[in-house]
Order: sequence, then C-alpha cells, then structure tokens
Amino acid sequence: MTADGVEGAATGGVEEYDGGDEGGDPIALRLEALILGAERRYTPFQAARAAGVSMDLASRFWRAMGFADIGQARALTEADVLALRRLAGLVEAGLLSEPMAVQVARSTGQTTSRLADWQIDSFLEGLTEPQEPGMTRTEITYPLVELLLPELEEFLIYVWRRQLAAATGRVVQAQDDAEMVDRRLAVGFADLVGFTRLTRRLEEEELGELVEAFETTAADLVAAHGGRLIKTLGDEVLYSADDAGTAAEIGLRLIETMTHDETMPELRVGIAFGTVTTRMGDVFGTTVNLASRLTSIAPKDAVLVDQALAEELTRSGDAPKSEAEVEEGAGNGYRFALQPMWQRPVRGLGMVEPWLLSRRGG
Repeated sequence: MTADGVEGAATGGVEEYDGGDEGGDPIALRLEALILGAERRYTPFQAARAAGVSMDLASRFWRAMGFADIGQARALTEADVLALRRLAGLVEAGLLSEPMAVQVARSTGQTTSRLADWQIDSFLEGLTEPQEPGMTRTEITYPLVELLLPELEEFLIYVWRRQLAAATGRVVQAQDDAEMVDRRLAVGFADLVGFTRLTRRLEEEELGELVEAFETTAADLVAAHGGRLIKTLGDEVLYSADDAGTAAEIGLRLIETMTHDETMPELRVGIAFGTVTTRMGDVFGTTVNLASRLTSIAPKDAVLVDQALAEELTRSGDAPKSEAEVEEGAGNGYRFALQPMWQRPVRGLGMVEPWLLSRRGG
C-alpha cells in the first residue's frame, strides 16, 4: 500500500469490483476469496477513503501487519476497509493512541503470520498428500479449506481469549503500574548443543523434524509446569516464569527429557532472575542477556543459574544455603542442589558467579 498513483485513483471514487482478476491465477483468487470472505474490490486509496482514514495511516497499518506495498492494484476487500475503520475508530475514541494502534497491528500480524505459515507448510500440506487420482493439490485444497476454515477460526478465537484471560490475570496481580512493564521474572534459555554441525550432516527434512520435535517438547514442558514460552529460535527456546522454583524445575525437566531421547543432541540451559522489560510478548534487559550468556558457558546436559536465582531458591526453601547446613540423612524437603562455580568474566556483563543446578539426590 503506497501513495504512488493516489491522484489518478482519487478521481475515480470507490468503484465496484467488476470481477476482473488483475491477471492473477483463477484458482488462487478463488481460494483468496474463500478465505477472506470477499472478492477484491478496492485500490489502497479507495479502501483508505472508504474507511475514512488518511492514506498515510492506512499504509502504516498495512505495513505493520506485515504486508508488502501493492501500489494501486485493486486487491483489497470489504474486510480490509472494516479493519482500517475499526483501528482508526479506536484511535478517534481515545481508547488507543495512534502508535499503540500500529503496535496492535504489528503484534497481531507477526503472530498470525507464523501461525499461517505453519498451517500451510505442515498442516495443510500433510492433509493434501497423497493426492487424489486425477486431482492436483490445489484442487484438493479448496474443499479442504472450505471445511476447515470455520473450525480453525473458532479455535483460534478460543485460544486467544484463553491467553488474553491469563495475561490479564497476571497484570491485575501486579503490585503497581511499573510492574506491568518492568517485572521481576526468571528467564531461561535452552540450547541444543552442536546444532550447526547437525545442519551440515542431516537432510533438510530430518533437520526440520528434529527442530519441530524439540520445539514441541519444550513448549509442552514449559506450559505443563507453569512457565510461559516466549519464543523459539530453531535450536533454542526462551521461556519465563514468575518464580525461581518454577524456572528451575522446567530447566531440569528439559535436560532430563532430552537425555532420554536418543534422537536429540545434548542440551544446555541457563537461567537468570531479575527485572525484565516485557513488550509485544517478548522480554528484554540485562536479566535476559545474562541467561543467554549462562547458556553459552553451561556444560552439556546441565543447568547454570545466576546468583540472584540461587538466592531466590534458598529464600523460598527450594534449596539449602550450603551443603554444610544439611545434616546427614536430612534435607529431604529441598528440591534442588546448588554448586558454586568459578567466577568468570562474561562479555558485556562483567564478572559473573554461576551456580550449577541439579535435582536434590540426583
């Protein structure tokens, strides 16, 4: 969506779509109309004017959602106009500032883009294979999408509402406004060891299956034990937890689960505790950087934690302050053991004293 050609479009008004396909593939256009629920009707300028917003704001929304500029092709639908009108209406009503509305568009676009790519690349591709005799994959795709679309749409809304309720609950429980953005959290990285070598040795399909298995296992473990998966980066996952004990349990569970899977390479985990800035579902700050650095220096199949997380574990009674305090035969109430490691300089963070985390009695 761009301002080029706006003057020429301005004289034509908002014209009815006449059924032309702008030279596109007929089957692709049918699929697009099925998914969007409407045919192409507007140029970007016409859509902006129909929505009552400036071309500049419409372009910002469009790009924030992750879509490329389309010049003045007649490629937009009534749904595009309605989306523009809704976002602009939230700004006009004072419910959102203009920058915040753009952030809403960007965060929604980024999240759903990955979801859509996965559904097409894996889910839909698998369902259209093998192909019916005498039918192309595209011909199979149309009735399949027609059947799945309403069900997937309802499920997406359900999951979004569930996640929104959980996130709202966490914000409401925050002690003050500052804690809504800058919170004290435990942040953990889990990293597959030797992944670069694997990329040279494995076939693309095998590598994809390994990454998917790792991400699925990690996501399930993080969710099951009360953490939140922030993002996956192929050979690495980033998660957070409200308390040190939860983060520590997740880290050890990841190691224990992966070591029992012969198809998986070794894993290393680093966890840090401290103030974290949250924005658009991601986490930032020194605590996150420290967790990443701890991961890079962790031994294979081991968990390293920082001083702050070790102190939180001892304060909560999850780990003893020192092994000397644990009497012979006692200490069964402790979940974890902490072993101090040598202090070492960490790039950008100065001297760090890591602690080796293990399960009590393990």
